Amino acid sequence: MSTSHDPRAYPDRPILAVSAAIIRGGRVFIARRARGPALGMWTMPGGVVEAGETLTAALLREILEETSMTIEPVALAGHREVMARDDAGRIQRHFVILCFASRWVSGEAVLNEELDDARWVRPSELKDLKTTEGLDAIVAAAFEQMEAVG
Repeated sequence: MSTSHDPRAYPDRPILAVSAAIIRGGRVFIARRARGPALGMWTMPGGVVEAGETLTAALLREILEETSMTIEPVALAGHREVMARDDAGRIQRHFVILCFASRWVSGEAVLNEELDDARWVRPSELKDLKTTEGLDAIVAAAFEQMEAVG
């Protein structure tokens, strides 16, 4: 199987990524993925940290690229590990995602090839959506972090 088209497939080691629980007016921003690996699932925007890039710089860049919004990262809300195996049992994907509680600063979401829908929801509304694993817990942790810093 050729993987030259996708440098993130069959990695030698976990790939570091960041995401943001963007909070505005008691709601969190979520987006529905328009392509794999989480196709059709609601999640937080984010992406891979590039070599030489700080976590904060990667987070700000990814959120701006994916949503056209500007945010202020406040605190680490937690992490998630995403692993997928192929039919032969080999690790096809392995991401370690650091999720940051963040304040919305400016801009409104502009959909792109990665996102086909987006909305601001109350944490209680997450239970009615098809979300990535653990999204409700990380959103709850983000709200706790935001309350702690005021």
